[in-house]
Amino acid sequence: MARWGMVIDLDKCTACQTCTVACMEENNIPFVEETEVRRDRSISWMKVVGEQEGEYPEVKMKFFPQPCMQCENPPCTKVCPVYATYPNPDGIVAQVYWRCIGCRFCMAACPYTVKYFNWYQYHDKVPPLMAAAENPDVSVRTKGVVEKCTFCHHRLMKLKDTARLENREIREGEYTVACQESCPSKAISFGDLDHPESEVARLADSLRAFRLMEELGTKPKVIYLAERKKNG
Repeated sequence: MARWGMVIDLDKCTACQTCTVACMEENNIPFVEETEVRRDRSISWMKVVGEQEGEYPEVKMKFFPQPCMQCENPPCTKVCPVYATYPNPDGIVAQVYWRCIGCRFCMAACPYTVKYFNWYQYHDKVPPLMAAAENPDVSVRTKGVVEKCTFCHHRLMKLKDTARLENREIREGEYTVACQESCPSKAISFGDLDHPESEVARLADSLRAFRLMEELGTKPKVIYLAERKKNG
């Protein structure tokens, strides 16, 4: 089985948030209005987190595009009483929306705060013309469920069907995700971490590679490449 993972090069990332927009369009993520965002009710499967480095006046901002970490030892799956979130056979931490009861235990257990709760029927406010543009391969989530990044798992399902009909394996680089495709600086790489010839496996072995909160033992499959030190 493949071990799908992502590498984000912070040296290339410009924090343009194109990945965020592409993810929203691909996965039918609702637009949450300003009032609800101020109540910390935003929904963004791929968020760009800013962090200050240094002391004033020598302050520098660092940015981290942050999807679900797709942990190999995910704490969220251990606390869900109805098994709505679980590691599926593809190694992706899945979210079964019809099974979710909205208790939000998984959100409390996630140290990366990358799960989001639907407070309202957001899509009820979408004009019919805009609703027609939604991705038919991805379900529209309803009030009372938790949602998160799935590594565009619907694309993998389509590829599996195609590969089965053609009696072959999925080729390296064939499975891509929306954020990766949209990144103008090519900061995001995606693929099978266990494939020795894949770009993502090569980058994951880089001396610049690190994982967020690695000391927690969650074993994230989203890996970052640290910025190179600039001379002068």
